[in-house]
Amino acid sequence: MKKTSVLVVDDDPQLVRLVRANLEAAGYKVFTAADARSALNIVDMEMPALIILDIMMPEIDGYELCRRIREFSDVPIIMLTAKVEDVDKVKGLKQGADDYMTKPFSVQELLARIEAVLRRSRSSEEVKTPSTFTHRDVSVDFAQRRVRVRGQEVALTLTEYKLLSQLVNNAGRVMLHRELLVRVWGPEYQDELEYLRAYIRHLRQKIEDDPHQPKYILSKPGIGYIFASQ
Repeated sequence: MKKTSVLVVDDDPQLVRLVRANLEAAGYKVFTAADARSALNIVDMEMPALIILDIMMPEIDGYELCRRIREFSDVPIIMLTAKVEDVDKVKGLKQGADDYMTKPFSVQELLARIEAVLRRSRSSEEVKTPSTFTHRDVSVDFAQRRVRVRGQEVALTLTEYKLLSQLVNNAGRVMLHRELLVRVWGPEYQDELEYLRAYIRHLRQKIEDDPHQPKYILSKPGIGYIFASQ
């Protein structure tokens, strides 16, 4: 059986050795890179199933590398950060990361996060619905995984698309915060409300005329979100 490949991008050789040894012991094929340029070459040539990306790196940091990868690939990305401020975590999500972990972390937690992110990615690829959704200026083609707003195609990350799909497939119904977190991220994330808030902001910026006065993705404070329909 072909092993699932993971790219670890970090300039700390001790951490790379630790992560590599544990991932290989868990059955993964591991590539490593100490800088952004090497990482981009590996992504292009090896097409790993997942990337573990440190933020603090020389020359090109993890935020910029994540943004560059998102220009041509929706490979799942888990960002590693020594910072604990929510603004730093949200910045990583905004660049297209699917998850983040704060250093120091346990190997068991890292393996659990990897499994959860890969599970979300696989479930998204498996669900092929030959139908479309259209409401006013927003249309979603589920078969081709394309979203258009006012006739123009909008680029969404894998997680943004999964969140929007949940909302439009339940248009007119309030979806609870926890319900969305479990369906999009998995049961391990049912209390990670900041994840949901960050991605709701991203979606509004991409599909709403005025993200600060949304007409599609509406908040129900303390409860959840609803995609408005007639």
